[in-house]
Amino acid sequence: MTDTDVKSHEIQFPCPDYPIKVIGDTGVGFKDLIVDILTQHAEVDRATLAERQSSNGKYTTVQLHIIATGQDQLRDINSALRATGVVHMVL
Repeated sequence: MTDTDVKSHEIQFPCPDYPIKVIGDTGVGFKDLIVDILTQHAEVDRATLAERQSSNGKYTTVQLHIIATGQDQLRDINSALRATGVVHMVL
């Protein structure tokens, strides 16, 4: 397979069902912090909210869907989440 055979999926904006997964340190209020930050930057579908802890309980994953309006919005979300100091990864 060559590089020309592999094509990345291009996101069409607005994207009404864009998944966001955030992994960070487990702590009181982690889920609420993530949801608050996301609602400042996007319309959030709270019905898709899922929270899971790692097997040892050290990390928590919060996943939900937003309405993504563009690359700038996604960059702002990533920056705001990482600025918390408790987020390790944003997918």
